[in-house]
Amino acid sequence: MVDLTVAAIPFYFGSMGAEHLWLKRTAEQGRPRSAGDYEKQDTLASLSMGVGSLVVPLALSKILEPVTPGKGRLGKALVGTVVGAAAVTTIADVIARRDEVTEAGVVPEERPPREGRRKLARLARKMSSSAGATAVAAGITAGATTWATRTGIEAIWRKTGHTRDLGTGVLASAAAIAGWDFIYYWNHRLMHESRFLWAIHVVHHSSEHYNLSTALRQPVADSFGIFVPMGILSALGIRPALVEMARGVNLIYQFWIHTEAIPKLGRFEEIFNTASHHRVHHGSNQKYLDRNHGSILIVWDRLFGTFEREDDDDPVVYGLTKNIETYNPVRIATHEHADILRDVARSDTWSDRLGFVLRGPGWAYQRHAERHESQPLAGVS
Repeated sequence: MVDLTVAAIPFYFGSMGAEHLWLKRTAEQGRPRSAGDYEKQDTLASLSMGVGSLVVPLALSKILEPVTPGKGRLGKALVGTVVGAAAVTTIADVIARRDEVTEAGVVPEERPPREGRRKLARLARKMSSSAGATAVAAGITAGATTWATRTGIEAIWRKTGHTRDLGTGVLASAAAIAGWDFIYYWNHRLMHESRFLWAIHVVHHSSEHYNLSTALRQPVADSFGIFVPMGILSALGIRPALVEMARGVNLIYQFWIHTEAIPKLGRFEEIFNTASHHRVHHGSNQKYLDRNHGSILIVWDRLFGTFEREDDDDPVVYGLTKNIETYNPVRIATHEHADILRDVARSDTWSDRLGFVLRGPGWAYQRHAERHESQPLAGVS
């Protein structure tokens, strides 16, 4: 079956060209420059991320297949790494904590620490830092690859396809498109609510411009971010070919809503996602954060409390709450992963380590602030 998203590539570039000409013409007529205008380096970064989203997953699948638990020959070794690194981290935490200096400048036993114990504590902190980061990184890899192989579209179809089959008719196609849209909403929402998933998705929000090229700024590790499996559709009797068709329709629909050239569309916006609704989704304004996660339909946001209408009195500011100021595709794709590993390495408790990975980006900012406030006291050691 032809991949609709690949077949649509000429349409993508033709539309971007038409949008660019329209923006240029209206600018010549006196329209002030806006975030919707094309900027060479930003556009090239978006296009390179689009290419990366097609190429990198192919390479990742080859690299990760041998270490996938239950499938690859090195799967057990990866699980052993997780367990071993977690054990080393936990033991090191205990040793380091036993000899920590308190606010009063003494160890918990109320006696000054000897130099040997100080050195042991410093060594333990270094071990917990590296081992903790290793345990988390290996754990995420093991969990994500295992989940993906067990909940994939083809894997679920092989298990359940013989028990139910909705065929290839209009109703089955409509069920596939609506079902994909519903599951997409929840995956997209979770990508904004869990920092590990946000690290994958943040690529798409990293541009401070908003035009059709932004639609192509796609994550390169998106397969790691499927928490609610699309294989559910196969379990309901929808053939894999139809599920893939629904994926293509969903992505192509999302392309046209990445623009400032299309105004609000009246009653159409009560049911369907539009450029206006999606501009809100890309906003870094406080009132627009984590809103309008839908793809084709906006009704999911209305039903589940994440809908926000574009306010003409509060123009959308695109990008991140803390922009990364780079056009380097590698940096764009990896900056949040690097920040997570850095936070994990600097943590001294499992609640913090897991919090920096699994809880929301907002929690991480709050925890950073708490740590900063406590630094003067901790500095006694």
